[in-house]
Parts: sequence; C-alpha cells; structure tokens
Amino acid sequence: MTYHLGNAMMLLALAGALFVYLPIINLYFYPPKISAHLNRNYYLTIPKISAQAPIIPDVNPWNENDYLPKLQQGIGEAQGSVEPGQIGELYLFAHSSDAPWRITRYNIVFFKLGELQSGDQIVITKDDKNYNYVVYDKKELWPTEVQYLNDLQENKEASEAASLPPLILQTCTPIGTSLKRLLVFARPT
Repeated sequence: MTYHLGNAMMLLALAGALFVYLPIINLYFYPPKISAHLNRNYYLTIPKISAQAPIIPDVNPWNENDYLPKLQQGIGEAQGSVEPGQIGELYLFAHSSDAPWRITRYNIVFFKLGELQSGDQIVITKDDKNYNYVVYDKKELWPTEVQYLNDLQENKEASEAASLPPLILQTCTPIGTSLKRLLVFARPT
C-alpha cells in the first residue's frame, strides 16, 4: 500500500512541477514570433529576446490596483513619462514572470530582459513611427531603491528631465521572484 502511495505522490509532484514550469520552459525555448506590425498604435519590440507587446500609457507605478491588470495587457508606461522622441525620461515596466495560471502573452514580456547587453536594440513604435534605442547599461536594485521612479515623478519640466536616462525598462529579478528590480538603460540612436 505504501509503495503505491509513494508512486502516486511522486507522480503528483511531477505533474505539479510540469504545471508550474512547462509554460516558462515553453516560453524560453519557443518565444512568441515578432510581428511586422502589432495591431496597436503604441508598442515595444526587442528583437534579441523576441519581446513585443503593446505599451499601456499613464500607469501609476505606485498603485498595485492600477498596474496589475494593465500589465496583463502589455507594458506599463509610468505616469510622468514623456512620449518617445521627446526630451525627458520614458519609464516602462512589465513582469518577468507570473503565476503559471496567469501567464499570458503580454504579462511576462520582460521574461528575458536580463539577457540584454550594451549595444542591443530596442524599438518603440508610436503612431506608425519607429523610435530606435540602444542599450548602454543595466543595474539590479533592491525594491526600496526607487530613485529613478522618484526622479521621474519630481522632474516634470523638460530642462530638469534632460539629465535623466532617455529610456528605462524595469522588471523583477531573478525570474519568478520579486526580490530585486532589474533596470535596463537605453538611449536613442
């Protein structure tokens, strides 16, 4: 009897592990295809990591009730960001992972963001115009280190915001946790 119970427990553990990790493994080895034109007027494309998703404007990064449902639809553009091509900072954030039953095409778009290196390309398309950026730095910060978001909220005038990095992408790291924040910095090309 215990022999059968032990086998049943091992099969149940294996089924649970597959339920949890199969969507992530599938996403890693078979990333979604990048479309020539996403059916939206404002979206981000990162060719190196096969990431593409709509950008949801004016998302409050301080209010979980605001940003959580929006991150299931795409990438959040933090309130206070400038539009692409303007002087100032564009701050975008998205999930790198989520609960297996909530994984969708867009709510884990920054799954492989940590693989970006200096020189990698990022393209933001708004109203059929492409804005090209190149990665120049990345940092890992603790969740309490919010100086880049604070600077965004405090620097509303273009002259002050000109000293900030032009594009910041943020997600949680390591994948599957919210232990730290990964920030990727890019400038226009």
